[in-house]
Amino acid sequence: RNIDFVQEKLAEHIEKLLPSSGPIVKTRASGPHIVALIGPTSVGKTTTIAKLAANLQLRDKRRVGLITIDTYRIAAIDQLRKYAEIIGSPLRVVGTAEDLAEAVRSMRDCEFILIDTAGRSPRDTLKLNELKTFLAAANPDEVHLVLSTTASQECAELAIERFGDVRVDKIIFTKLDEASHVGVVLNVVKKVNKHLSYVTTGQDVPDDIEVGRGRRLARMILGIDS
Repeated sequence: RNIDFVQEKLAEHIEKLLPSSGPIVKTRASGPHIVALIGPTSVGKTTTIAKLAANLQLRDKRRVGLITIDTYRIAAIDQLRKYAEIIGSPLRVVGTAEDLAEAVRSMRDCEFILIDTAGRSPRDTLKLNELKTFLAAANPDEVHLVLSTTASQECAELAIERFGDVRVDKIIFTKLDEASHVGVVLNVVKKVNKHLSYVTTGQDVPDDIEVGRGRRLARMILGIDS
C-alpha cells in the first residue's frame, strides 16, 4: 500500500534525525569508566542507574561500583542500596565533592562506576552550580542527561538549556511506555544535538531498558507498530 511506503520513507528520514550512541563501553585503558546521570526531578534516574548497573554486572559480567550524591531522598538511597545488594555491587553515599572524589578513588578496582545525582530543578541555579562542582570532582567519562518522554516540550527544552550549562554528552529518555506521544524525543534530540544512548520502557529492573534505536523511535513517533 502506498501509505505504508510513505510511512517507511518518513521513518527512514526521522531515524536519520535520531542518532544513537550505542551502549556504554569502557574507553579507559586503566581504571574505571565513570558515568554520571543528571537531570530534573522525577524522571527516573535512580531506577535507570539500577538497570544499567544490573545489565553491566549480571549480563556483561563487569565489576560495577555505585555512588549516589542524592542525599535528599532517603527512599532513593534505600532503593539503590537494595539493588546494589542484589547485584553485588559496592555502594557509596556521599554528601560533598571531596567525599565523591574519595569514593571514586576507593572503587578503582571496578571496571565501571555509575554515579546517581539528585534531581535538580532547571530553575535552581545554586543547585546546578553545586552539581557542576560534583562532576568536576568525579571527572566522568560521560554524562547522560535523563529526560522523561512524558514531559512537556517546554519542560524538556528548559532542562536541556540549563543542564547543558553543566555538561551533557548523551541523552537517556525514560517512561516511553507512559508517553502519549514521543514527538518530544525528536524535538529534544534535534535541539540538543547529542546522541541518544538509552530509552526505558517500564519499571522492571534490569529488563525495561534498551539501547536507543532511531528506527524504533521513528516508528513510535509515526504510530507504526514496531
